[in-house]
Amino acid sequence: MNTSSVLTAPVLQRLVQEGRAPRLLDVRTPGEFRTAHIPGSYNVPLNTLREHRAELLAHLDEDVVLVCRSGARAAQAGQSLAEAGLPNLRVLEGGIVAWETAGASLERGPERWDIERQVRLVAGSVVLVTGLAGIFLPGAHLIGTAIGAGLTYAAVSNSCAMGVLLSRLPYNRGPRTDIRTVLADLRSTP
Repeated sequence: MNTSSVLTAPVLQRLVQEGRAPRLLDVRTPGEFRTAHIPGSYNVPLNTLREHRAELLAHLDEDVVLVCRSGARAAQAGQSLAEAGLPNLRVLEGGIVAWETAGASLERGPERWDIERQVRLVAGSVVLVTGLAGIFLPGAHLIGTAIGAGLTYAAVSNSCAMGVLLSRLPYNRGPRTDIRTVLADLRSTP
């Protein structure tokens, strides 16, 4: 059960402009965060959040908005924090994509492909190569079929094993998120 509610980008933008910004926890990978994030947000990757949710709970109030690329990982983070005892969480509807579409500012770093695009590249390449290899190696096309099954399951379950694996590559990790640093940052700001 997900107890998180949504907050639209224009509403969040107005709260930020009025100086009433909630705490923004960006649950994307450090590499994604480094590429572009909402000013003033804290990077707490989803896996780190799940692993240290009890520690984070002591430093969060009920005015928290969870952010990711599109809203899916933020919803998972919301469920995890709600299970740990933090109610009334909000998820930025449409994530960073909606924030940027609304014309809101982002702090930018070095450009890199987001996880979703990387998944499309890897999955498409595997299907293409195994489809062509199937001409010479009977049965090779079944690898592409397995990838298709995995993508179908990813859509139905709103999870993606390939995305999780790709997020662990050095290219996507960026600077490691240290939970002690995150907690110190959360303590130092109201």
